[in-house]
Amino acid sequence: MASRQVSEIKNILKEADVSELPLLIKEFEEDERAGVKSAIESANKRISKYEEEMKRVESMCYFEKKYSAFTNICGIDEVGRGPLAGPVMAAAVILPKDLRIPYINDSKKLTAAKREELYDIISEKAIAIGLGMAGQERIDEINILQATYEAMRDAIHHLKVPADYLLVDAVHIPKVDIPQAGIIKGDAKSISIAAASIIAKVTRDRIMTDYDKVYPEYGFAGNKGYGSAEHIEALKKYGPCPLHRRSFIKNFI
Repeated sequence: MASRQVSEIKNILKEADVSELPLLIKEFEEDERAGVKSAIESANKRISKYEEEMKRVESMCYFEKKYSAFTNICGIDEVGRGPLAGPVMAAAVILPKDLRIPYINDSKKLTAAKREELYDIISEKAIAIGLGMAGQERIDEINILQATYEAMRDAIHHLKVPADYLLVDAVHIPKVDIPQAGIIKGDAKSISIAAASIIAKVTRDRIMTDYDKVYPEYGFAGNKGYGSAEHIEALKKYGPCPLHRRSFIKNFI
């Protein structure tokens, strides 16, 4: 092994996928140089962290296993109940039963970059994804809770593969014939709901970023329609735009 420079071995171990590390460690473990030993120690820590992460992900499959008698278990979540502007977005996601996605979690616990990365993985691996949306006019017309339910039903309707059981974050969706379970903090407890939360969040964020180009004064690319200090100040200065929920902004105009 001494024929290879320490820096080269360090780089090999650093750049390797975690699945490749055991074989690489075995290849370099007899090298007595301190730098190589340190790199191997770091690689072993990476393996341990990954194993812990996969245990956490496996724990997020509890409800999927509990209802495993059903063929197409669908996770459902929404994003955008709280903003002053823009739609409420719901996603319905059916994942393969044997799929485990490292680092999946409640979308609120992830960075924007990690959400985008997981969005691509979920989009590629999912059996089916359905999206539903209720715009600001509909929210003002029927209230945010009913609009959320409507968006969720719309997401279910847009699944190309029908779901036969629903795992829903926190709520029970009315007017749905499919059996369902509402799970408190389900986006952190169910891999299917977490996947739905990521799909819904990334989709809505992209919509609001696009709207920022139309209504730049409100900072939608940054605040996504939520009531940040800057957003509220702009609302007071410029008044509402067509995206604002009139029932949400009464205290600011």
